[in-house]
Amino acid sequence: MLNFLKEVLKNQPSDWLRLTTHRLDIYNEELAKSEFLVKLDVLYANGLASEVELSNLPTAYDYIRLGHPLSSVLEWAIGKLNNLAASNVISFASQTMPILAILRKNLLSNTNTLICYKDSLPAHFDADTVRKIYGYQFELQQVSSAYDIADFDGSTVFVEQKENVADFSLSNNADFHINLHNYYGSIVLATSPKAYDYVSEIQHVRRRESIAMTPADSNAVLHQLAGMSFSASSFDKEQNQKSVINTIKSISNVDTEALVASSGLSIQYAILMGLIHNAVVAHPDKAIKIIVPPNCYGGTNDQARRVSACLDNVEVLDLPVDGGNDMVQGVEKILTQVAKADAVPLIIAEIPTNPRVEVPELEKLRDALSLERKTPNGDIAVAPVFILDQTFCPNYHFLGDKDILSNVQTIAYISGSKFPSGGKCTAGYCVANKKAEHLMQKIGLHLELCDNQATPLQMEILAEQMPSMNQRIADAYKNTREFVNFIEEKLPEAKINFVPEELAEQGFTPSVFSLDLPTKGDTPEEREEYKRALNLKLINMMIDEIPNESKYCVSYGQLKGCYWTIPATSTQGTTKEEDKDYIARVAVSGDLDLEHHKQVFQRFVEEL
Repeated sequence: MLNFLKEVLKNQPSDWLRLTTHRLDIYNEELAKSEFLVKLDVLYANGLASEVELSNLPTAYDYIRLGHPLSSVLEWAIGKLNNLAASNVISFASQTMPILAILRKNLLSNTNTLICYKDSLPAHFDADTVRKIYGYQFELQQVSSAYDIADFDGSTVFVEQKENVADFSLSNNADFHINLHNYYGSIVLATSPKAYDYVSEIQHVRRRESIAMTPADSNAVLHQLAGMSFSASSFDKEQNQKSVINTIKSISNVDTEALVASSGLSIQYAILMGLIHNAVVAHPDKAIKIIVPPNCYGGTNDQARRVSACLDNVEVLDLPVDGGNDMVQGVEKILTQVAKADAVPLIIAEIPTNPRVEVPELEKLRDALSLERKTPNGDIAVAPVFILDQTFCPNYHFLGDKDILSNVQTIAYISGSKFPSGGKCTAGYCVANKKAEHLMQKIGLHLELCDNQATPLQMEILAEQMPSMNQRIADAYKNTREFVNFIEEKLPEAKINFVPEELAEQGFTPSVFSLDLPTKGDTPEEREEYKRALNLKLINMMIDEIPNESKYCVSYGQLKGCYWTIPATSTQGTTKEEDKDYIARVAVSGDLDLEHHKQVFQRFVEEL
């Protein structure tokens, strides 16, 4: 196996290291978790590991959060060496998150947890905060080896710092073995039969609150495992961080310090846990309400509900914001409701909304968020914190001293796999206005506790890519507007969700639009079925005709090409069925053959 691994590493496609998603043209969503390794096993059985064969392997997982080719190969190899299924081996870019993942499952199943550690726990693992704020209960014990773990009624976790993080010494005394590495993150093995049903839960924590070990770090660990020499890259971490923070300040029009995490959902998790921590300290007897659009990006929606499921004093409230719902009216209504309950309101919303790309009336939204409300006993209600997902338009100035939300406590965050890096890495960031600056200390504390900060390579990529971000946004918007105008001309009966030109003139220049194609049929079911089939026909025509540019993916802000998806089956995977959007969402870059895309769309219309 190690000899085969050496061949794989020597011949690996360059995409495995430099892209956040590999081979989107052979993406089979139902098999995204398994198909890559099934086909890798076939290559292994036949002793084949040429670059062509490796290049033809399908997409592995998604986006690096849930995994990618190199983390999948790493888990496969460690599984083979330890006689475990590859799915029982789960790598993280974080040292803390696998521990938190096991604790989360045990909280929900009311199972005891004993965490035994050989040398030390992760540096920022603050047991007191984990118990008080996350609600997790556990016992800690230092041992000299896994063999010293005594019988325990519950789950036993053995944690060890390892220079060779892929080298495990397994003992029957532990259900989970976790190796930590200060630079690369961690790897957890579910080793006992009773640990096997934790696998999907641990993977889901990685998908929603963290990321897998990054491609570059997985590559380094694989070389170490195979006994191959490897020269690690060096980065000017301090200079890159300074450059990224200064660029964020400039783009956001603020003078507060930003925080940079391993992914958009990593920063969102730090924001949520930091704000919950702040609420517990500032308002110890009050309930906390996370207010979130039910059809927004599935990761946001799912994560909020996952946090709420763990904490008795936290509840999720729906905020319908688009597709006929008015965000301002929704905010008015729900904040009045929360004030009546004398609770702490935390509102998460995207502007423009996703997937309908709508912008609320900002003055009215500001007024609704700023209004001083009273509790039933006449006290002033707790003011909301507005958590703004600004990924669609990261260049719009919401937060500056004279900007529209300057007087509302606002934290804005942006997914870094989109415009900030152009798809080259997943790192995300958040920044506060002056009114919310006092909340950043707690958010930073939880970013560190979860060990979800951006890696040095991610920081280097952001330092390279972010200075050109605003120009790329302008170029992408220009192409998107031209494509939208063409579709409106050729298929006027289609409903296009995109910002009107007057909003674009105010600075809202997204490069994403959604397309509600015309349909036919005698019943609502027939009409829906026809429209869904038409969505797929259009997407498949684009990908088949222009495979070098059109891809099946949820991303946008990419450096080149055009990405297509159906939100209901991708970004809204965990959203309630009645809130899903079965429409085509299109993301256009500043660098693509727009004329070719127009020609294919023209042919699609002619075939209707």
